Amino acid sequence: MNWRHFLILFLVGLAVPFAISRYQSLPGYMDADYYFGGGIQLAQGKGFTEPYIWNYLSDPQGLPNPSHTYWMPLASIVSALGMWITGLTTYAIGRAPFILLSACVPILIAILAYDVSRQTRLAMVSGLLSIFSMYYAPFMPVPDNYAIFMILGATFLILAPRNEKWIPLALGALAGLLTLSRSDGLLWLGLAGLAVLWKTFNAQYAIRSAFAQQARTTVFDGLLTLLGYLLTMGFWHYRNFTLFNSFLAPGGGRLLWLENYNQTFIYPLGGLTREGFLQAGWNVALQDRLAALISNLNLTIGAQGEIFLLPFIIIGLWGMRKELRAKIAVTGWLILFTVMTVVFPFAGPRGSFFHAGAAFQPMWWVVAPIGLDAVLSWARSRGHFKDENAPFVFQGILVFLAVLMTFYLVNLRVISKGWAQDDAVYAEVEKKFQENGISPNDVVIVRNPPGYFISSGRSAIALPFGDESTILAVAEKFDARYLVLEKEGTYDAIRDLYDKPQENPNFILVGEVDGARLYFIEAIP
Repeated sequence: MNWRHFLILFLVGLAVPFAISRYQSLPGYMDADYYFGGGIQLAQGKGFTEPYIWNYLSDPQGLPNPSHTYWMPLASIVSALGMWITGLTTYAIGRAPFILLSACVPILIAILAYDVSRQTRLAMVSGLLSIFSMYYAPFMPVPDNYAIFMILGATFLILAPRNEKWIPLALGALAGLLTLSRSDGLLWLGLAGLAVLWKTFNAQYAIRSAFAQQARTTVFDGLLTLLGYLLTMGFWHYRNFTLFNSFLAPGGGRLLWLENYNQTFIYPLGGLTREGFLQAGWNVALQDRLAALISNLNLTIGAQGEIFLLPFIIIGLWGMRKELRAKIAVTGWLILFTVMTVVFPFAGPRGSFFHAGAAFQPMWWVVAPIGLDAVLSWARSRGHFKDENAPFVFQGILVFLAVLMTFYLVNLRVISKGWAQDDAVYAEVEKKFQENGISPNDVVIVRNPPGYFISSGRSAIALPFGDESTILAVAEKFDARYLVLEKEGTYDAIRDLYDKPQENPNFILVGEVDGARLYFIEAIP
């Protein structure tokens, strides 16, 4: 490959997410709202703090609250970069680094593909598949971890087979950055360790002393890997230890005892325990995990396998089954699939499996054209498709289908349906509150606190999972005087409060905006 190939991939890779971003005036969902909001805080010199609380799993004590106690900070740091440089905190500036990162993804995919196949044609196909990424495409321009994970995962796979002495250090550093992006990135530290071990066991030794020397080298490489991890992730572990007396933030660990997804927003935390999980019964737990299995399989086929690519991905991986990169990708993905099905059966189907799988996506885009080539070679050996242009035609069809499906899904998800419909109402909600005398320091209880903060600049806390008494308890704890109930974001236990807004004297209806009902909480002095 030469610079012209990379330039083409960069320009097309820049144009596609930029064009999609023209239809996205807001981040569009809570994860991206949170990362962008965290970027604003950093750019304004407020550090890792947040004027909102989106769940109560870390047992927050007030506002402002230590940030990133559940989600990790790298996407917020990246979002803050453009804002630091320009001095502006607009959404257009906050998402700009992610559009640029998205344009770098196909370059790294092509480098990885060329390193694997040594064929420019296959590398270009892989690069184009990563640009027209179907289900991932709508999310590439927003402040989230998709482009970050793809870049880090591709770089990890590019470096893994190399034998330079600094490679273990680099793999550990990449694993640290992946963990700094998402807590499930910790999986890559294990994969870095496995890469070191596999290199050892694949070597041939003539005498015992040579094996002993290599064993010592493997231990040293393992320590280098750990050092690399700590170089990029160590400061965050130290921060967590000083705040929570634990190297890991407390938010994520409590997900082990969820009985349903809504308990992610439970308050107080006494309702989320191992005893409660066990009392619910193993039959319920197994049903939840079966539902997660079905959901994650659908995600595998549709989003990660991109439907028509999946057979070629499997064939390509089978052909590369003895190669280190394939072992890393398949082993890591299988572990991820198992964890997101068995350990976190609610978070996985709700987006965590889709998010975390982005780091393995580079390998799938690399092996899909290789699998198609294997199918064509098999067919030609039996007298079919003997025209020498057949590979170009079929690979062109593969890319064309990816382009067609990407445009269809972007139109369906972003253009026709409208991006960020649920969050777009918050600016009007804030205006209505101001008309009813809300003060600048008042806190609002709402479905999406980071989204409300972005739209209004106002502190907000999450609508807790529970009944009206739970809302009152949260309101008293955090001195929240206003409540927003959205029709599609209201729990069954408080459905009467939404449907019959005049009947509870503790909540005074002050207005309605596009189906969102606004209340003053009378019970708070």
